[in-house]
Amino acid sequence: MDGVFAMNKDKTDFAYQRVYRYLSRLTHELPEGPAVKLPSLRLLARRLRVSISTVQNAYSLLEKEGRICSMPKSGYYALPQPCNDIHCEGEDLLERYQASARRPDMFVFGADEPTLLQSLDVALLTLERDLMRHYPCQADPRFEPFGDIELRTALAAYYTSSAERCWHPDNVFIGPDKTGVLNTVLTALQLRDCAVLVESPCGWNILRTLQSFGIRVIELCTSVEGVIDPDELDGLLAQGEVKMAILSSRMDTVRGRIMAPDQRARLAEVLNRHGLWVLENDSQGELCFDENFTPLRDLIDPQRLLIVGAFDKIIGLEAPFGYLLTRHSRPLWHRQLLLRSFRLPPIRQKAIARLYSSGQLERHLRGLRTCLQQRVDDLALMVDDFLGENVTFEPPQGGATIWLNCRHQVDMGRVFERLLEQRIVIAPGELFSVRGLHQQSLCLSGAADWSQNIESMLVIIRNALVQERLA
Repeated sequence: MDGVFAMNKDKTDFAYQRVYRYLSRLTHELPEGPAVKLPSLRLLARRLRVSISTVQNAYSLLEKEGRICSMPKSGYYALPQPCNDIHCEGEDLLERYQASARRPDMFVFGADEPTLLQSLDVALLTLERDLMRHYPCQADPRFEPFGDIELRTALAAYYTSSAERCWHPDNVFIGPDKTGVLNTVLTALQLRDCAVLVESPCGWNILRTLQSFGIRVIELCTSVEGVIDPDELDGLLAQGEVKMAILSSRMDTVRGRIMAPDQRARLAEVLNRHGLWVLENDSQGELCFDENFTPLRDLIDPQRLLIVGAFDKIIGLEAPFGYLLTRHSRPLWHRQLLLRSFRLPPIRQKAIARLYSSGQLERHLRGLRTCLQQRVDDLALMVDDFLGENVTFEPPQGGATIWLNCRHQVDMGRVFERLLEQRIVIAPGELFSVRGLHQQSLCLSGAADWSQNIESMLVIIRNALVQERLA
């Protein structure tokens, strides 16, 4: 445990945060039973080579969470915790995945959370505290139903790429998260019980949201390189059933693959000719390792274009808000947002706006892209070494995940269950489809906890793939 701490000194963390994570893991590994005495402040400070005050801060956080207690003249004790076995029975794969991923004793190897490597959460909260001094109270009790104007202005400027492709604050709307914004779009455009086309594999949040509206999801599979066949798309749209297409901005957000410019232009030409709504999913568009790729939005008819994004994948979990950019029928969106009455913290929105306007977000993104590329490159090398005889993959061109395709037929459901028994959570490919596609695929994340022995995790995955190979 001590060696793990020493090897995992992330320059973006404060020392007390590293100590906090160390203690969190330590308390999870303690046997069940009565309270167990923890190391003294002095002993732990010497062991981890930090100051006593740093250890004190970490202990204080755990005490506030009710996970430890202090006893005068005796020290700190780990308290018995509620059972970690979160209910995950049933046949719904997504529910089992999410319940398992929430368990603190699990190694989550399939979560797509890029900012676990490097986030702006600390900077965001610092800005928020500074702004609180300037906005100590809200003299005007009215709320901004469309989002804080400072954030909307910052987003409009960020998305403006030329005089011809400019955005204004009136084109921008803020929601509680990306799912809330997508719900608003589906309601406003009256798409309930219609057909919507998505690229497959597709993020499960989008798929489940569409299903909740009774929408028929038409999945168009991308190639291994992340390419959509324009002729196949043309044939689907010619049937006249599809009312909206949901497509990634620059890269396939699951596989991390970028479509070549000529293929993207052909795709846009087909979409424009059929005149359907195009929703660009831009939640990870800024995480392409090569920034010199034209986003889909620059090729789509502006009157049929909607851009949906969120901040959590580029800033951190302290910035959960989603947003919508559209030039279409401003009164329609005003009416929908007034009816939904989203009440969002104005100071947090202003703090996010300052990250944009100060250039801090741009600097952060450059560092995050570099960090992600290094991490997925390292993971790709290890996957090739340990799983190369069992899987194939295309190196991702952005994002935090690697999409693996099995060389042999396997029972991926059993692989998933077998790995859960080993306290490893992967993301089976079936999660990214509503039709049971991608059953011979799985997704691994480079943003997993790198202080763990990744090689041993890959060995366990390899063994599970071999043991569940179908004859």
